[in-house]
Amino acid sequence: MSIPENVIERLAGAPVTKQRRLPGGDISGASEVALGDGRVVIAKHGPVVDVEARMLGAMANSAAPIPQVIGYSDDVLLIERLPTDGALSGAAWVSLAEVLNALHAIEGDSYGWSEDYALRHVTVENGALSSWPRFWAERRLLCHLPHLTASLAGRIERLAAKLADLLPATPKASLVHGDLWGGNVLVTGDTVSGLIDPCAYYGDREVDAASLTVFDTPPPQFFEAITLADGWRERQPVYRLWMWLVHVRLFGGSYVGAVERELDTLGF
Repeated sequence: MSIPENVIERLAGAPVTKQRRLPGGDISGASEVALGDGRVVIAKHGPVVDVEARMLGAMANSAAPIPQVIGYSDDVLLIERLPTDGALSGAAWVSLAEVLNALHAIEGDSYGWSEDYALRHVTVENGALSSWPRFWAERRLLCHLPHLTASLAGRIERLAAKLADLLPATPKASLVHGDLWGGNVLVTGDTVSGLIDPCAYYGDREVDAASLTVFDTPPPQFFEAITLADGWRERQPVYRLWMWLVHVRLFGGSYVGAVERELDTLGF
């Protein structure tokens, strides 16, 4: 489905000459749009693009490469098109670590975000809390229990009750991308040219590193360059669980095994 051209033209201040649907889009659709004034931009369509625009704006306050928000209205978000002619491999992983170090240098006063977000029908709860284990338990794990089987929900509940023993109480509240995987990283040559599709909030920066291990395999030099706190490997399964639980709710029971595997690793 194409994005309404009248909305794009109003936001861009130029007529649309061509619109090409981009691949992917399991959660929200995006198109590359050529404009009559010679610009090429990216248009996204979805019910929470205004929240995404504010997230991108906050991320742009860092030194990380973030696409400029051109405008948003009527469920359409228009952003700058960044170069993407490379692959997330080799030296690009070290570039990504440097980008994340820059993004994570932005810090907040508490954990969370000023408003909730959504990944399709799954609400991402972001109400601020001063305890990181409590935030992760309530906003990222326990919120999914009504949508799980009783046995799996019980395992998640037992883990959540012990998070104070597994997670740091007050890590730096870094600005994190929140839904970081290879598909949300743009690369040109060996350099990361942009981070897109955020689910941003303030939290433990280790969540971005952990989410990258869900569908990708970062090399050792990535983890060396991002310099995480001692014990980060043991915490990765806790942080990956949120992404797996979201996938269970978005795409069904084929992801339950991944949730169970992480719980097995953690001993719950």
